Amino acid sequence: MDLALSPEQEMLKTAVRRFVQQEYPKETLLQIASPTEPTPEGPWNRLTQTGWLGILIPTEYGGEGGSFTDAGVLFEELGRGPVPGPHISSAVVAALTLLEGGTEDQKREWLPRMATGEVRMVAAITEAEYGWQSTDVHLTAKQNGNGYRLNGTKAYVYDGEAATHLLCAARSDESNDVGLVIVPADAAGISARGLPGFAWNLSEIAIENVSAEATQVLGGEFAGGWEALERAQQKAIPVLCAYQVGGSQAIYEISVDYSRTRHQFGTPIGRFQRVQDQIINLLNNLDAARWTAYEALWKLDIGREAADSVHLAKAVGSEGYYEACNFAHEVHAGVGSMTEYGLTLHTTASRTLYHYLGDPKFHRRRLADALGL
Repeated sequence: MDLALSPEQEMLKTAVRRFVQQEYPKETLLQIASPTEPTPEGPWNRLTQTGWLGILIPTEYGGEGGSFTDAGVLFEELGRGPVPGPHISSAVVAALTLLEGGTEDQKREWLPRMATGEVRMVAAITEAEYGWQSTDVHLTAKQNGNGYRLNGTKAYVYDGEAATHLLCAARSDESNDVGLVIVPADAAGISARGLPGFAWNLSEIAIENVSAEATQVLGGEFAGGWEALERAQQKAIPVLCAYQVGGSQAIYEISVDYSRTRHQFGTPIGRFQRVQDQIINLLNNLDAARWTAYEALWKLDIGREAADSVHLAKAVGSEGYYEACNFAHEVHAGVGSMTEYGLTLHTTASRTLYHYLGDPKFHRRRLADALGL
């Protein structure tokens, strides 16, 4: 198994890192995260112009047709920010779901516009129980003439307020199958509100008597929609894990730098055994997250069965990012909790992404299933 990056991937890594440094400095990220300041549109518009959002979309649908490792390299660097926006939710999760379960007409209609960022399609899956199984979907789709009428509420929708369209999981009132329906985010009957508190870009979306045509159902029918989503998640999760690796790498570097420059009792705090312990723990979590993520990406690229590696990567990556932030706060003490310092950007991201697409407990169970235990 060779996880070394190719020269082209090294060039991509360098280009994305420069882009993030230029377009998403800490000041811009703090402005985007602030509930009182307007969100600048320039950085996101320039990100869409790079063509990187189409990295996993085949060239026949207007994308770059890159490999999964290419996408991992891209999103690891975006995770260093952490760069917000519906890049993972739309260009990865929703795009892969369309590729897995959409009709040819749906792919040609939506994927080219998702590759350019014109359409930001966000998967609205979870509800109040925040489960990632089909049994947790209670939003109903009742047949209404040649279409459907949707009713229910989606909770903890990642990037929900940034969406132009929702890829909404719904349960057929007739067949009880769980499928996916594409609906405009500004359709009559849809209202979204951000979820405040210790969360990152999450929202609740109320869907009341929303009309949908039969052509808006992914694949043309409810049966098989959930299975397409699960296949897409198997491919999207390692890319998300790479994003978490980038975040862990960034806070490792911040913590090491702080341990060298912060003096106490006339000496850098990095000389103290307890501080060294926290940094070593942080590094161990970072390394574990990195190698499990890239092993899963490698398996996807060569066509090997990857279910076990995917579930392992998500369990390790989510815990790794979460714990890396905890250890970084131990190194920084009080200064790390100051919003303007920037560490809390990663702290809130790590808490939200810990659960997104399933938490570590969920994926350990799926890992046991994949291993036949």
